[in-house]
Amino acid sequence: MSATALTLSSRQDIPDDDLIAIAQLADRLGYHTFFTGESWGRDAFTILTMIACHTQSLRVGTGIVPVFSRSPALIAQTIASLDQISKGRATLGLGSSGRLLIEQWHGQSFEKPVARTREYIQIIRKALAGQPLNYEGQFFHLGRFRLGAPPLQENIPIYLASLGPRNLELTGQLCDGWLPIWLHHQRLLELKAEIGEAASRSGRDISQITVAPQIICHVAADSDELEETKQQVRAHMAYYIGGMGQYYYNLFCRSGFQDEADASREAWTAGDRPKATAAISEDMLENITVIGDAESCRAKLDRFRSSGADMPVVAFPHGASTAAIQRTLEALAPST
Repeated sequence: MSATALTLSSRQDIPDDDLIAIAQLADRLGYHTFFTGESWGRDAFTILTMIACHTQSLRVGTGIVPVFSRSPALIAQTIASLDQISKGRATLGLGSSGRLLIEQWHGQSFEKPVARTREYIQIIRKALAGQPLNYEGQFFHLGRFRLGAPPLQENIPIYLASLGPRNLELTGQLCDGWLPIWLHHQRLLELKAEIGEAASRSGRDISQITVAPQIICHVAADSDELEETKQQVRAHMAYYIGGMGQYYYNLFCRSGFQDEADASREAWTAGDRPKATAAISEDMLENITVIGDAESCRAKLDRFRSSGADMPVVAFPHGASTAAIQRTLEALAPST
């Protein structure tokens, strides 16, 4: 059976009872992992603890927590605690996030994010293995202590959200999984090959790394809902291109959408949100998202698998109703 995961935001736009019901449905349908991330809303670990306490087999994963938000020792303590509570179902997804969030919310300098992420992964691995935390790096100088409450899993999987060349290299060298976002399905093989080359140079194999792209998915009930969803996703893409700094703008440009990205960012900068949204083309929706009726959505998700996705992560448009989320999960379930 092909693995499929899901991700839901930790923002409070879905009531907790609905969040639990969605997770329980995913558990029954055979989904692999329930991911949630964090920005400036609720923290990921508390949400995942709630989900773990109401499910049986569904793994629970951060997707992602920013490394700058906590010390590596605290991340190790927290993911070990989640692993204990979930009875061995925890996955740790990490990323550097972006300069605005790290500096304006966390009050940390967004300095050398790739090098810092490397040290985080090395320290967390060491702590989770029960080794004395003796470490001398560029950013951290640690010693003496050992994690006092080890996880149940011998090796908690560590996934990395990465798209730039140096981060892809780091994924291949040290990580168990890769969590990209807003990825054109045709770029998946190319970027996976970069990770595979880095893995090979480190004495590893790409088969040791789970490719888990996060993909906006929505199975529409009718044509009106389909058009409404497309507008929601266009607005979401425009926000990333125009409001999230250079990184995502560059990503869409590298995916062959520079004209659209230029037009959207120019309109966003001018304060014209409707024009920024309108600049998102049908071609972008067709190649980056999975939106349509049940049959076409299953075919589009399979297209990502054919391009190298080991475990597609089903994400949902902002504002999606609980009914739409459940309908989409049922249509895209691994067992269907």
